[in-house]
Amino acid sequence: MASFQVNSQNFDKWSVDLGGGIHQIGTPISSGYSENIFGQGNLGVRYMFNERFGLRLDLGYNQFSANEFSQPFTSNFYRASLQGVVNIGNVLKFHTWTKRINLLAHGGIGVGIVNVTDPVVSGNVFTLPLSVGITPQFKISDRIAVFADFSSIINFYQDINFDGGAATSSRESNISLFNTSIGLNISFGRYRKLADFYYEEKTPVESELDKIKKRLNTAEKEIADLKTKETISSPNKDLIMTELDARYIKRDEVKENKYADVVSGGNVNFIKELLNRGYINVYFDVNKSEIQEGSLNSVNYLKQFLMDNPTISADLVGYADETGSANRNKTLSQKRAKKVYDVLVAAGINPSRLSYFGGGEDTSVGKSARQFARKVIF
Repeated sequence: MASFQVNSQNFDKWSVDLGGGIHQIGTPISSGYSENIFGQGNLGVRYMFNERFGLRLDLGYNQFSANEFSQPFTSNFYRASLQGVVNIGNVLKFHTWTKRINLLAHGGIGVGIVNVTDPVVSGNVFTLPLSVGITPQFKISDRIAVFADFSSIINFYQDINFDGGAATSSRESNISLFNTSIGLNISFGRYRKLADFYYEEKTPVESELDKIKKRLNTAEKEIADLKTKETISSPNKDLIMTELDARYIKRDEVKENKYADVVSGGNVNFIKELLNRGYINVYFDVNKSEIQEGSLNSVNYLKQFLMDNPTISADLVGYADETGSANRNKTLSQKRAKKVYDVLVAAGINPSRLSYFGGGEDTSVGKSARQFARKVIF
C-alpha cells in the first residue's frame, strides 16, 4: 500500500533575539536603596530542533543605579545561560485562530557576575543564575517578529547585594531580578522563515488523501477481523455485514462531490495505485445492476481522474457474490460493469478510453463478506 510523505521542515533553525527594557530588583538590595528601572539588554542565539523545541544561548546585561528616592549606588550584572525553548503556540495550535500571535517559554541555568562600583568597589562576584520566562510574539514578516519577554532570575550564591551591601543569604530563596524586554526575533538561513510561526499546513489534496488512508486502514482491519470469525453464528455474521454496509455506503457523501478537485496534480501515481489495487470500488445491492447511491463518489472519483489525466484509460471489471448460478453471475457482473461504463460515458469520458467485462463470481471473499463481492473494480 502506498505511503504518505512527511513534509520537510521548511524553516530557518537559527535565529537571533535582540531586546532591551526595564528591570526590577527583588530581594538582594539593602534597606534605603532602590533602583532606576531602565538599563538592561539581552542577546539570544537560538537553534530550533523542530518547530516546537530548541536551545537558546542567552547573553544579558543589567546596569543598576539609584533612583531619586535612593542612596547613591552603581553596579553591573553580566550573565550567560543555556536555556531550553518551547514553542507553546505551536503545541497549542495557535495557527487555528491566528497567523501572527505566538508564545514561547524558556528556562535554563548559567553563570553570572555582579560588579559593584559605587559606593564600594566589590570586584567580580560570581553567581549561578537560574532563568525562566515567557515571550509573547507578533509576526511582522516570515523572518521577523516583535516580542515582549518577561523573565525572572534567581541568583544562587550571590554574596553581595546589587547596592554593595552584604547579602543576608548566599543562596537566594526569592526571585533576585525581574526583566521586561521588548525586541526583535530574526531568523537567518535559506528559508527566511522563523520556526516560531511554522506549522505543517496540509494542502486539500493531502488532507483528503489522509482521510482515504484512514478509511482504507479501517476497511482492511475489519475484513481481516471477518476472516478470523469463522466460529461466529450466522445471525451475528449478518449483523457484521449490516454494520459494514452502513460504514461503506456513505449516503451523506453523495452530494458533497468531495473528490472532484483532489485527484490530479502530483498524486497521479498514488491514485493509480489506489485504483489498481481495488481500494476504490463501486458496490451494488443483491441481484441489482443499479449503482448504490453511496458508491457514486467512486464513479465520480474515476471520472475526474480520467479528465485530469487524458492519456490514461481504464478497465471496468464487474463481479457478483457466490449466490446464483455461474451463468447468472457472469451476466449480472457484466451488466454492473456496463452500468458504470454508461455513467462515465454520459459524464463526458470518451468511450475509446474505457473497456468493460464481467468477471463472474468474486472468489476472493467468503460468504460473510458478500457486500464486498457485489462490485465493479477499476
